[in-house]
Amino acid sequence: MEDTIYIFGHKNPDADSICGAIAYAAYKEAIGQEHYKPARCGNSNDRIDAILERFETPLPTFIGDITPRVHDIMIKEPKKAPLDLTCVEALEVMDQHNLRALPVVNEENKLQGLVSISQLGTYFVPKLKDPHNMRYIYTSLDAIVRSLKAEVLHLINPEPMEDLYVRVSAMAVETFNTLTETEKIPAGQSVIVVGDREDIQDKALEMGVRMLVITGGLPINGPILEKAKQKGVSLVISPYDSATTAWIVRSASNLTPLIEDNVVTCRADEKLCQVKRKVANTPTVPVYLVVDDNHKLLGVFSKTDLLKPVETKIVLVDHNEITQAVNGADQVIITEIIDHHRLGNLPTQQPILFHNEPVGSTCTIVADLFRREGIKPSANLAGIMMSGMISDTLNLQSPTSTPKDALLLDWLEGIAKISRNELSDLIFSSGSVILNSKPEDVITTDCKIYEEGSVRYSVSQVEELGLDNFWNHAEAIDAALEDFQRKESLYFSALLVTDINTQDSILLYKGNVEFRERITYPLVKSDNIFELRNVVSRKKQLIPYISDILETLGVVN
Repeated sequence: MEDTIYIFGHKNPDADSICGAIAYAAYKEAIGQEHYKPARCGNSNDRIDAILERFETPLPTFIGDITPRVHDIMIKEPKKAPLDLTCVEALEVMDQHNLRALPVVNEENKLQGLVSISQLGTYFVPKLKDPHNMRYIYTSLDAIVRSLKAEVLHLINPEPMEDLYVRVSAMAVETFNTLTETEKIPAGQSVIVVGDREDIQDKALEMGVRMLVITGGLPINGPILEKAKQKGVSLVISPYDSATTAWIVRSASNLTPLIEDNVVTCRADEKLCQVKRKVANTPTVPVYLVVDDNHKLLGVFSKTDLLKPVETKIVLVDHNEITQAVNGADQVIITEIIDHHRLGNLPTQQPILFHNEPVGSTCTIVADLFRREGIKPSANLAGIMMSGMISDTLNLQSPTSTPKDALLLDWLEGIAKISRNELSDLIFSSGSVILNSKPEDVITTDCKIYEEGSVRYSVSQVEELGLDNFWNHAEAIDAALEDFQRKESLYFSALLVTDINTQDSILLYKGNVEFRERITYPLVKSDNIFELRNVVSRKKQLIPYISDILETLGVVN
């Protein structure tokens, strides 16, 4: 998510939730904060689509889950070692970037394993009982030249990997001859490191060694080069002294024997909470490797990275309860909440801007921010905010409506160049949720889950022009509500169907029998459908009524 701060309405968003997110992002941009973007964590519906089409505004980006994942903390372009890298080159990379390990990849960037400082250190610890092992290297002449940054005078067949032995020849030529005979290392596998001792140089060439390395950047005589060519000996000049040159040559060994292929890998989209458990049950390693489905390296992270706070930031509008928020909201940084509902149970990691007002719509709050700042929204944006207000207040007919809603609706009306009654007709005639949705979608289109103490329950709401559509599909909706209540393990689930024409509602209920028996509204047509005259507001009328019943039952504190 990088530096973008997404503005989310609640799950199963209604028009005010979507319009509020769009309007607040526009407000942020208007005051110079352009990194805020509207988002949604649920599906759109016909009403929302009609509003956005009328005011030529795109539907916000869908992001269903913001739970922190590996890609939020990993280093996305890590330093890595190709298979042909030498030990000394790997050490240079680690030293330059202060690393403890390097992932090793092939030419297709597929992970081969890991090489660490400790592995390299163990490899170079002298084994005094086996001098041949101290001198042995598996490498190519190309790798030696590359590691030494040597000047090439003559090079024969430098690419193949070979078993070689390196020796510093800082001795009399007689001693050199004796050691050559006693060590029994084939000349064709010998890399001789020598300074300006021409007698040793000449002897090594006479023997036909694999490579002769002249140290200290010293020049050579013409006959030496000619003899190297004649004898088929590779000849290079190292810029380093003899001791350093010998160490680098041995360090020019190929990494392959040191690669640890039993490594811990993760996928970029794995949740951090899961990865933390995985890491806790594995031995500590310098770095953890992130790969795709083809085992190609995507990134790396360390145990320290897992302890760092995730930088993902979000803003919530039209809700302040964690059960209604986008998945993962409790694991990221919530910077602001703009809402007009009761206070819920949403703890934050730090102090935040919390703007909560007892008005009819989130869009009322945002419109007021525009007006207070002296910023005139565009006609389309004004229409968007009007739509959120009209939808949530039933065109100011809901008991949640306030004088402030009416005042700001009048202000926006003059900017949008559309009357609230005309816009109300467009919104509420944009299609029946019941006719245009599957029964299960009727339940989830505008569903909110509440928590009071240990009790979790849901209340969904749909608004219809009359109740005929509900009665014609009541049996299927009843079954869908029962299925939803069971799957979500809720104390109860209810659906409030509001008749916009009469300003009355009916309540379909599924769940705890004792709670149902405490509902005092009259039953209609069955033992789980209640008639709620003059009730249109879930927030201001129904939820307080539910809370009172829960208290009388003693199931909440």
